[in-house]
Amino acid sequence: MELMAIAFPGIDPVAISLGPLHVRWYGLAYLAGLVLGWRYMRALLAEPKLWGGAPPMQPDKADDFLLWATFGVVVGGRLGYVLFYDPQMFLAAPWRIFAVWQGGMAFHGGLIGVIVAIAAFSRANRVPFLSLGDVVAAVVPIGLLFGRIANFINGEVYGTITNVPWAVEFPAHVLEPGDVFGPRHPSQLYEAFLEGIVLFLVLRWFTHRAGSLKAP
Repeated sequence: MELMAIAFPGIDPVAISLGPLHVRWYGLAYLAGLVLGWRYMRALLAEPKLWGGAPPMQPDKADDFLLWATFGVVVGGRLGYVLFYDPQMFLAAPWRIFAVWQGGMAFHGGLIGVIVAIAAFSRANRVPFLSLGDVVAAVVPIGLLFGRIANFINGEVYGTITNVPWAVEFPAHVLEPGDVFGPRHPSQLYEAFLEGIVLFLVLRWFTHRAGSLKAP
């Protein structure tokens, strides 16, 4: 029985080209996640009733934290990719560690980088670590949503072969060596929906209905 599949949309991973400068959708996804997350973080900190009193820091402090978080995500994500996925290549050409425009970021490294940024910022600004961690956790799904959509555009982190009606046929040039060509689960879109939209709504319930921000 022949497996049916939806054709991969084939969106160019490069969103904007200005001469030698190439802006990728993946980079724009990081930017959108950070900026929208920062705005949502300010909104949470501007509602004292969510905290049962004064929030752990003033909303304008989120402006400063945005820089710390960006540094943690980018540096941690890049180092995580180097250490977890391709250390040999970077040992042979260490200068490529800084070539972030060529792609290569790891969620694991970005997570560690943000935790370090939270710890450093809370210590430097005398902000309770757990409360800052709570508000950061509430905004994380925004970044995950855009990141997984960018994964789909890049044709990476795809699922297994399947015959479901919504299977996507990713082109051969994006497949990992040894992977068989054929219709696959668009796992990036599953994760965008579950890690992004569903998780955001679950955490929104905790922050706005269950009063979870009152107990770090």
